Amino acid sequence: MRAMILAAGVGERMRPLTAHTPKPLLRVAGQPLLEYHIRALAREGVRELVINVSHLAGQLRDYCGDGSRWGVRIDYSPEPSPLETAGGIHRALPLLGGAPFMVINGDIWSDYPLARLLEQRALAAGRAHLVLVDNPPQHPGGDFCLDCHGAVAARPAAQTGLTYAGLGVYTPEFFAGMAAGKLPLRPLLDAAIAAGRVQGEHYPGAWEDVGTPQRLHELDARLRGAGVSGSPG
Repeated sequence: MRAMILAAGVGERMRPLTAHTPKPLLRVAGQPLLEYHIRALAREGVRELVINVSHLAGQLRDYCGDGSRWGVRIDYSPEPSPLETAGGIHRALPLLGGAPFMVINGDIWSDYPLARLLEQRALAAGRAHLVLVDNPPQHPGGDFCLDCHGAVAARPAAQTGLTYAGLGVYTPEFFAGMAAGKLPLRPLLDAAIAAGRVQGEHYPGAWEDVGTPQRLHELDARLRGAGVSGSPG
């Protein structure tokens, strides 16, 4: 299975830190967020990676190179301006091949075992598999619901759901019919959920959306206090 790491965003909420550093290269416990993901993928035998780049793209290319120092091969999908999640994945499809592929947000940290996503190699065409986590304080309502059979459902307005972790597996056909250009992932997910084409799992372990300087600082302190370095992304 190939994997795509999303790293093209500007990181507006992380300013001023992201004025001169791409958000995925911000460090926690001495290591860039992006490197946690690359190391975790390499440990599971995922050798072909795609990283989309836009904001301060040169720094990302310079840091990661061709990926050989981690035992992987990295291809880059450049975006003149950030295309958001679905737009970025759509642009990168020629690099991702014809089989289901993993997608990881570059600005999260988690100890989720990525080997579980490799079990989705046979995901049927047009489908997606999402990892959902408990809702963080900044997103108390969550995004979706998950039934006892593993089907992802829309969250009723009066109900608390679970939060999409920025970890999932998608098939190329999931993006069929989408026009090239800037587009978030949520409209595609909502349509696929309504059609019964999205499954998922709940992961109760450690997960953090590193979206603000405060959350970055808190995660760094927590990992350093636990003696964590080079752990799964």
